[in-house]
Amino acid sequence: MRLLKVATCNLNNWALDFDCNLKNIKESIGRAKEAGAVIRLGPELEITGYGCEDHFLELDTVTHAWECLKDLLLGDWTDGILCSFGMPVIKGSERYNCQVLCLNRKIIMIRPKLWLANDGNYRELRWFTAWKQKDQLEDFQLPNEISVALKQKSVPFGYGFIQFLDTAVAAEICEELFTPIPPHADLALNGVEVFMNASGSHHQLRKLDYRIRAFISATHSRGGVYMYSNHQGCDGGRLYFDGCSCVVVNGDMIAQGSQFSLKDVEVVVAQVDLDAVAGFRGSISSFQEQASCKTKIPSVAVPYNLCQPFNLKMSLSSPLKINYHSPEEEIAFGPGCWLWDYLRRSGASGFLLPLSGGADSSSVAAIVGCMCQLVVKEISNGDEQVKADAIRIGHYANGEFPTDSREFAKRIFYTVFMGSENSSQETRMLAKKLADEIGSWRLDVSIDTVVSAFLSLFQTLTGKRPCYKVDGGSNVENLGLQNIQARIRMVLAFMLASLLPWVHNKPGFYLVLGSSNVDEGLRGYLTKVFDL
Repeated sequence: MRLLKVATCNLNNWALDFDCNLKNIKESIGRAKEAGAVIRLGPELEITGYGCEDHFLELDTVTHAWECLKDLLLGDWTDGILCSFGMPVIKGSERYNCQVLCLNRKIIMIRPKLWLANDGNYRELRWFTAWKQKDQLEDFQLPNEISVALKQKSVPFGYGFIQFLDTAVAAEICEELFTPIPPHADLALNGVEVFMNASGSHHQLRKLDYRIRAFISATHSRGGVYMYSNHQGCDGGRLYFDGCSCVVVNGDMIAQGSQFSLKDVEVVVAQVDLDAVAGFRGSISSFQEQASCKTKIPSVAVPYNLCQPFNLKMSLSSPLKINYHSPEEEIAFGPGCWLWDYLRRSGASGFLLPLSGGADSSSVAAIVGCMCQLVVKEISNGDEQVKADAIRIGHYANGEFPTDSREFAKRIFYTVFMGSENSSQETRMLAKKLADEIGSWRLDVSIDTVVSAFLSLFQTLTGKRPCYKVDGGSNVENLGLQNIQARIRMVLAFMLASLLPWVHNKPGFYLVLGSSNVDEGLRGYLTKVFDL
């Protein structure tokens, strides 16, 4: 038996926060080595963060990525463990999205992405070039500072795999898995047994099933160990990356990380038998026939053994039941985790939400309530980073920290019912009941006097006073009056968000949360608010 222990991870990295990203990367390597893993896979563009957008076009972004890689390679982080790091690399005049494969303080090869994601929320072709030369590995001259520090002048660059003494390993980057002819198909025929997929995949309702089916399909018909790593959290933009790093062997899931979590680092470890991969492939006649006439893919030979021989003390990872959340849980957990990341990194002291008692604002309030529950649960599970952030944001003192979600919500969540003469008693009571259940600090405000002041000013200027349609007014009057109320509520919300921390003797500000449905959002109904 050729036993191999591998580690993949969910990382909550932040765009351009190189210090934080490097800290998370090092922690993930440390945990992988502690578990005895000899391969560690991180997410796509993990050093810079995936969501740098046009900052990828700045030379500083690439320079700082090399500085971080140098820090990793000058230390003992890659001693005895193959590490795959995601970062941008400039070769000649082109910028590539790459996985840099390192072992024992040396760069083994640099693998550029072949097929870029450029639909939906993805715009990789704006920042990167796809690598098109698949028949050979080219020689890449390392930046001078890196070359001197590592005592290494150049490395193989391009599409290929690493041939160790006892197995073959290759990278497959995110989008490549979902192409009509994915790289792992030819790589498998060339004898690659371990595939490392570094990804930057955002959350989308029920998307996880599509993703996992692709991992299973990749190894079900051709065998292999498929490792998947993903970002997890909000990295500074409007997307939530939903983790779920995993390991699949011969079509079976044997290790799976969380999809929604507040952790900065989560490492998933699995022990596999590569002889099981060889046996699986040997049992498929069509695989043998196609492998006999394969297109040869270039490789880098590394005289090093990754595997360990059979040991009675080592147990293999067994197939497990895939964990899926219900749609309702996805709707609650995804935005809830995103909100916590945004809050803790914004410098704000909490959220403020105009809560009308309607479905839209009530849904947003419920998501914040869910966020508070996730925070308290993570603290009870021993997460010191979440605990420190909650103490700071909630302004706890004397060793106190959140133990109850409603008490925590009282400190960081503020809801305001901005009623008018047209508001019903039912919506007022619904808003109060929901706020009480969540535990938020609550205000009940009437905006009638402000509306009346605007109408009086308008009447002074024009000699006319508009009326609602129910009072005999026209559609134009009715729409104008509704817009006045909406804008008054907006201005009042931002005033409260700016000044309530001062009233409560707290630093910072409150983030204003807005609410709307899809139809309103498409029509530009929202004004300077977060669309949840």
